[in-house]
Amino acid sequence: MTDTLDTPLFRPPAPKPLQEPPGLLPFLWALRQNPLTTWTERHFEEPVISGSGALGRITVVNDPAVIRHILVDNAANYRKDDLQLRVLAPGLGRGLLTAEGEEWKLQRRTIAPLFPPRVVAGFFPAMVESAERLVRRWQRRPEGREVDVSLEMTRVTLDVLERTIFSKGVARDPDALGRAITRYFEGLGRIDPVDIFGLPDWVPRIGRWRARPAIRFFEELVNELIQARKALLARGEPAPRDLLTLLLEAADPETGKGLSDLEVSANIVTFIGAGHETTANALSWSIYLISQDERVRGRIEREVDEVLGEEPLGPEHVDRLVYTRAVLDEAMRLYPPAPFLSRAAIEDDRIGDVEIPGGTVVTIAPYVLHRHRTLWEEPDAFRPERFLPEEKGRIDRFAYLPFGAGPRVCIGAAFALQEAVVVLATIVRAVRLDLREGHRVTPLHRITLRPHGGLPMRLTYRSGLRR
Repeated sequence: MTDTLDTPLFRPPAPKPLQEPPGLLPFLWALRQNPLTTWTERHFEEPVISGSGALGRITVVNDPAVIRHILVDNAANYRKDDLQLRVLAPGLGRGLLTAEGEEWKLQRRTIAPLFPPRVVAGFFPAMVESAERLVRRWQRRPEGREVDVSLEMTRVTLDVLERTIFSKGVARDPDALGRAITRYFEGLGRIDPVDIFGLPDWVPRIGRWRARPAIRFFEELVNELIQARKALLARGEPAPRDLLTLLLEAADPETGKGLSDLEVSANIVTFIGAGHETTANALSWSIYLISQDERVRGRIEREVDEVLGEEPLGPEHVDRLVYTRAVLDEAMRLYPPAPFLSRAAIEDDRIGDVEIPGGTVVTIAPYVLHRHRTLWEEPDAFRPERFLPEEKGRIDRFAYLPFGAGPRVCIGAAFALQEAVVVLATIVRAVRLDLREGHRVTPLHRITLRPHGGLPMRLTYRSGLRR
């Protein structure tokens, strides 16, 4: 197997775009079942599409210059839209992902100092330990045994969070936490017509009812963690310098005001739910894509073997794992962890020939943007080489948004990328994973982008870490 691109490129599964927009009822049904199936051919071909429908006046934007204007240059004119808040806020509370205005600015100023490169680098050993624990657990099984990679990536990323956000443990079964997260996204991730039409909060939502046990689980877990840590700090006992302690001690650099227990709780739930989920999905899709392309698999295995040799994975190796990072970047292009962003225009705006009246919902869908036919060569093909240094410079910053952009760019992006490289390199070094024959893989949009039905894969041992 060579590294040339002469062999046909793998084109991973994706819903076929519609030729024409669906009618109201089919649209609402598709939106609830899997929003990826509502996109039309026009969305993947035209830079800006405006119109009115069930969701009101919407402008779908795939022009990098217009996206830059909305997310950066005139970001103050664009707030989180009501539908997005109705879907997310019941589970995530008023954390960074859902807060607005001065409330958001205070939280951002307070939390940003928790994620500088020095602090993120300090979490490296915990990430390595979690990754190695995962492959050792796999290697205790007979070769050829099957694992659900989607579930396993949930476990390993939760293990990382347990060692970094709350390093004294969660006092709960990690698998129970994983199941709660799955129930949360399955329940709240389905867009309810009640939310689309903006009915009052007292009107029952099926999704909220289904997700309520998971939300209650999170609330109880986080409250236990916060109260136990506050009691430890109040007694003057040494506390681990994890994110929970840092959140409790954090203060706004401008006002000196700290976060309330409610704000700390909302942000921990955000880190557990949204933060863990996006990394787990990026890893799941990366492993799936590698398993389907022998050329890519051979190249990433050679890089990991050559860079690491017989040495333990260390911080000095990460920057040299260039192709490993490119595979992750390409996986997040094809299957962006957050496939949909939206904003509501506060006042009328104009960007070149594009007019955006006040009240318009502006949709920036990374899933569509990352596959747009005017922005990418072979947009539906898996080709990590496009993210290698010699090609990456040609990608417009606002054509690739796995972590968003502008003031509301994901605050934990560096944390997530470091974690993903560590886990992927550790797995590639130790095992090969092959998809169960006949298993159909389908991307499912439930707030994040998950592989529907999991990823049952067969283990084959390579080397490294078998003990």
